[in-house]
Amino acid sequence: MTSAGDIRKSIKSNSIKWVDLQFTDLFGALRSVTIPADDVDEASFKKGFEKLDGSSIRGFLEIEESDMVLMPIQKTFVGIPWQTGVARILNKVYYKSGEKRFENDPRYIAESTVKHLSGLGYNSFFGPELEFFLFDKLSLDVSNPISGTGYRIDSSESPLSNNGDAIGYKLGYYPVTPRDKTYNTRLAIANVLSDNFGISVEAVHHEVATSGQCEITYRFSEMLDAADSLQTVKYVIRNIAAKNGQVAVFMPKPFTGDNGSGLHTNFSLWGTKDRKNLFYDGADKYAELSQLGRYAVGGILEHARALSAIVSPTTNSYRRLVPGYEAPVYVAWGKSNRSAVIRIPSYSRKNAKTKRIEYRAPDPTSNPYLSFSAVAMAALDGIKRKIDPGDPLDENIYHMTKSRRNELKIRELPGSLETAVEELKSDSDFLLKTFPKAMVEKYIDLKSEETREINSYPSPIEFYHYLNI
Repeated sequence: MTSAGDIRKSIKSNSIKWVDLQFTDLFGALRSVTIPADDVDEASFKKGFEKLDGSSIRGFLEIEESDMVLMPIQKTFVGIPWQTGVARILNKVYYKSGEKRFENDPRYIAESTVKHLSGLGYNSFFGPELEFFLFDKLSLDVSNPISGTGYRIDSSESPLSNNGDAIGYKLGYYPVTPRDKTYNTRLAIANVLSDNFGISVEAVHHEVATSGQCEITYRFSEMLDAADSLQTVKYVIRNIAAKNGQVAVFMPKPFTGDNGSGLHTNFSLWGTKDRKNLFYDGADKYAELSQLGRYAVGGILEHARALSAIVSPTTNSYRRLVPGYEAPVYVAWGKSNRSAVIRIPSYSRKNAKTKRIEYRAPDPTSNPYLSFSAVAMAALDGIKRKIDPGDPLDENIYHMTKSRRNELKIRELPGSLETAVEELKSDSDFLLKTFPKAMVEKYIDLKSEETREINSYPSPIEFYHYLNI
């Protein structure tokens, strides 16, 4: 919906009584406050809703300057199909009504990046591939860290479930029912997204890992729409899973011994005037990738270690980024090479529309507004500085010896969030045309604090290894 009048008509015709005002915090979590539908009128789309205490949101404001305004994005208004009489709408964050945008609003950073790209003659498109787990039950005990913490995952697909048709480790790719215990939930998610939220689902399927790993892909779109859609997709997944008695988990590596969940990010730049895919060159014999596309690859590789702090933003992210589980570890690129951090999908030839970069480092805990913006800015830096990505690799990097990797000068991604944050601290200038410096510094401080806190807690596996030493 694009007009306040249309929204008012929808509220009336669908007997909407309540509206969830949703926005995204600095770390990618979707938040909301619910207001009476009668308060949503034409004036509210101009002045916004004075409903946000910014000091209560980590990374936003201090207590002495806490009053903030939520400004609705009209086209995102939609009725929530699993709740009677309730709709939702995404929002921008402002300091005050009709005045200055809040610089740390992740969507504002994405808007600034889109504007910057447009000024250079580029339009960016993103198509994320979202992986996640659907567990039957997840029990968590962190009530008293002094006496101990723990968690338990229950899944009827697990090899430990004593279920006759359980799915073994790394054997979960494309099973059929009844072995696939997530099928009905996935289909319900796809139906809600396409029927109610206008998101064109391209595929939903079981992924490689056991215990309910899934993937959903939807049609690529411009950066802001792609990020808005990803937040909506995660919101729908969580709610439909709960209705079906399951728990949706976006942690990249909820258990060891099997593949983790990524957010493979497909990215391309198009001309704003000729509307042509600038990454495509049919004359390129290797991957039909243009020189501009190669420079974009070069920029992302150049800043890959710093990007990790944004696209792989949790300590759990680095439990996924280890060899042997189809997750990228090495800073390299190649055609169809899933052991490199960037691959150039090559399912077909002579198709300009689908030519893209697939950046494999991001995971589902990343904030899409920040992640997509950072990827675009790294690519732009590569284009501006004409950074050569080096020769592509078409061999399995996991199977290379260390000396061979050293010979090819293949770097590794950071092995921890702590290292990634240090990399961002020393390599953030490429972001600063659209990322406020103060916001980057705040992000670094908060992520450093988060890392220190998490690292201070002992884990059960430490007791296993060290109790009897």
